[in-house]
Amino acid sequence: MVSGSGICARRVVVDARHHMLGRLASIVAKELLNGQKVVVVRCEEICLSGGLVRQKMKYLRFLRKRMNTKPSHGPIHFRAPAKILWRTIRGMIPHKTKRGAAALARFKAYEGVPPPYDKMKRMVIPDALKVLRLQPGHKYCLLGRLSSEVGWNQYDTIKELENKRKERAQVAYERRKQLAKLRVKAEKATEEKLGSQLDVLAAVNVAEAGAFDCRSNCLAPNEILVVSSITIAHGNTVSGAL
Repeated sequence: MVSGSGICARRVVVDARHHMLGRLASIVAKELLNGQKVVVVRCEEICLSGGLVRQKMKYLRFLRKRMNTKPSHGPIHFRAPAKILWRTIRGMIPHKTKRGAAALARFKAYEGVPPPYDKMKRMVIPDALKVLRLQPGHKYCLLGRLSSEVGWNQYDTIKELENKRKERAQVAYERRKQLAKLRVKAEKATEEKLGSQLDVLAAVNVAEAGAFDCRSNCLAPNEILVVSSITIAHGNTVSGAL
């Protein structure tokens, strides 16, 4: 996400579904300190190793830690999944310094996928995925379920909004598939009409591609951006040079 020259992507949207809480937080914290803007969505589907009862007992022990004379002074016990992730990342950042405060200001977390992030490309972090980091058969629980057990009241609302979003996304996906079929059909019809002129167009396209390759080989070293390994939700890995 951050190149060796310190150049960052504009904003990275991370889909937190089935990511381990601690590993996700540590990677995001490091990127924030490097200057990257990060948005994490679907925080209610973050995973914690260990069963729900075990994690609930740990959280209830955490609730007992408070100031004796005035509990409102802290510590603050967040219930919402997005705020729990925010607090976890805050603990990994020197947030009382200017550098740390600026890093924390570059971070946003949400339950569900609110606009405009539902229209943006979402990525995953392979080093934090449950399927790659947790042994098969190991007990785990979802952060949203834990939050609903300790006082978060929006779990059902978020699930309902997510179902509506997925229905809209499915309709949009079917429409894109139909448009792609129409495009292929139109291209075939155009090729039949052009006939022998296709050979001339192909020669022009090959010449333009060769010129582009020559220009790309002349890039200065500082114009090549190296990003850290991030996997797109479709499964393609974005790593190396762009």
